[in-house]
Amino acid sequence: MQSFPPTLIWRHKKENLRKCSLRGLEGRCDFKFYSFPNEPLPELSGYIVLDINAPSLTTEDSKHGLLVLDATWRYAEKMQKAVDKVPHLIRRSIPMNFRTAYPRRQDDCPDPGRGLASIEAIYVAYHIFGRDTGGLLDNYYWKDPFLQQF
Repeated sequence: MQSFPPTLIWRHKKENLRKCSLRGLEGRCDFKFYSFPNEPLPELSGYIVLDINAPSLTTEDSKHGLLVLDATWRYAEKMQKAVDKVPHLIRRSIPMNFRTAYPRRQDDCPDPGRGLASIEAIYVAYHIFGRDTGGLLDNYYWKDPFLQQF
């Protein structure tokens, strides 16, 4: 039985679903998907948003829900402006030692190795929180190279 808030995914409406690392998680009860900008998010008290410039996640953050912005870097910047207006949202980052296995080809990514794919960021967060990671990477093509760092 789930003892933590569902992970909220705010996916940009222009996200290419064929390349989306979160495909296959839409039916899970521990995930709720929302479309940006068409669907507003629910109340976010007690939620953490992943922010590359924030302090690192710790096990003490495990009681909180997780909000993930799912978009290319360019679209994520626009989404971040909307999230910045949400009061009381906790900001945390993935620890710097985790690197992506996703082959980046985006010029607008500030640090291509550190900019994890959405599913990689969720996996690391769940790992840090001590949550079950089973099934998260089942549909992720770069699963094996990503897991080599654990």
